Amino acid sequence: MITSLTFKLHLLFNEQKRFAFPFKHRENEIPNNGIYIVFENGEKFGDLDRIVRVGTHTGDKQLLSRLNQHFIMENKNRSIFRKNIGRCFLNKENSPYLPLWELDTTSRAEKEKNSKFLDKDFEKQIEKRISDYIQTNLSFCVFQVDTKEQRLFWESKIISTLAKSNELKPSKIWLGNHSTKDKIKTIGLWQVNELFNESLTEHEFETLKTKLFEN
Repeated sequence: MITSLTFKLHLLFNEQKRFAFPFKHRENEIPNNGIYIVFENGEKFGDLDRIVRVGTHTGDKQLLSRLNQHFIMENKNRSIFRKNIGRCFLNKENSPYLPLWELDTTSRAEKEKNSKFLDKDFEKQIEKRISDYIQTNLSFCVFQVDTKEQRLFWESKIISTLAKSNELKPSKIWLGNHSTKDKIKTIGLWQVNELFNESLTEHEFETLKTKLFEN
């Protein structure tokens, strides 16, 4: 029986140890450096949980910090994942605040330029909704990859394999269907980058599988 690499990836990652919020008591089980694979309640790939995001980090020993930026830190300018979920909430409700949600206040110059337009109390409400959604609906597995070069290599390969397969079918009630980003709606992943680079080869998949079982 011939099965696609998208199916094999789902089978492989569904078999891994799963984390859900709160995961502070399990921090010692999360490697310092690696890649995370995210699943979402209600999203299925056949009988398997569907992958909805693949991510990593660039700084050394920052995997846990990156996960905390998504799950806990209420600052969408530090997490494009959070920003995308907020976009969906606002777009779904036809909120006039949507254009302001796009403004960044990370740098001092951007803060001075944009802060006067923002409703900070409203943004806190949205950030709280995002946290509630992520903490309630998302789970993830991780695997160790020590170097930045290798992390970016495997992240890109896995994302591209999934995105180019046309096999990911979001449910009708998936929040991402309300995204302002066509790629998110069309492909079914909470991301717009690394979608159409080189896919995994069968040999690379076998290497990846070996890497996971070494962890």
